[in-house]
Amino acid sequence: MTFIHKPARWLVMLSFALVSCTMTENHPSKITTPNPDLENTPSAPSVESQKLAKYYGGLQDNLLAGDLLRRDGGGLDTPYTASNLEKNFKQLAFYDEYARGKGFQRSSGKAGRLRRWTSPIRLTTEFGASVGHDKRMKTNAMVTEYTIRLAKITGHDISISKRRPNFHVFFMGEDDRAQLISRVKEIIPNINQESIAIFEKLPKSIHCLVFAFSDRERRFEYTKAIALIRSEHPDLMQKSCIHEELAQGLGLANDSPHARPSIFNDDDEFATLTRQDELFLKMLYHPKLQPGMTIETAAPIVRKLAEALVQEH
Repeated sequence: MTFIHKPARWLVMLSFALVSCTMTENHPSKITTPNPDLENTPSAPSVESQKLAKYYGGLQDNLLAGDLLRRDGGGLDTPYTASNLEKNFKQLAFYDEYARGKGFQRSSGKAGRLRRWTSPIRLTTEFGASVGHDKRMKTNAMVTEYTIRLAKITGHDISISKRRPNFHVFFMGEDDRAQLISRVKEIIPNINQESIAIFEKLPKSIHCLVFAFSDRERRFEYTKAIALIRSEHPDLMQKSCIHEELAQGLGLANDSPHARPSIFNDDDEFATLTRQDELFLKMLYHPKLQPGMTIETAAPIVRKLAEALVQEH
């Protein structure tokens, strides 16, 4: 299990990912039909949830005031070369920030192997009882649009589906904690207690997270993922979480302070997927790169891909 932890420059914004958790076997997902009454008439938020919403709203305002959370994809002020693209991709795709299965323990810093999906990705959204109908509709539209974009970028089979989904995106808040933990245990029955503990005591510094799982027989091929995005976030921070967690759930498990323009950075300069990020994803899903490759084996391929992509763009 690998953690990705992204502090902001001054006001903490954490994007947090857990990847490559090994499962002993596949477990079919269960689909819970939302209660229409809860969907349309959510309860009034608790004091704690209101405090979080106020905190995240203020944080977004401060980040925007600092000219952060850009949505322009990068421009003349953020140039990058083929060499930059190559080095950044290696850092994002072959390294982990946290040791697998060790909670917040830092990784050894050694390169791992390439990991990504090989099977079709069927993505679905699930909402906590505290999330109202209008926000659900708006969020679903945002996720659908972004999913279509990711499929186009990667060339991989990625779609929205309620039928046997394998990538679950939860939009739940402080008041939905019990509902969230129950659903996680349904989807991943043998998830370890260290992972459950993260959901049980999620600090406000963790804005969103993603778990990606693989089978023991196919250790480097993701077969299931769970993302959590707090429902207390204001619109732009929610969109930022959607962009980063769904992309990281595809296999870009690390971040790098040298990746610019990129959402896979720790400075919150960009809120949404950038042009360089799109190239990272194109490289990750290029047929010449395969799950399980070492960084040494992949290096000459990555170099050629980076050179070709920079020339094309």
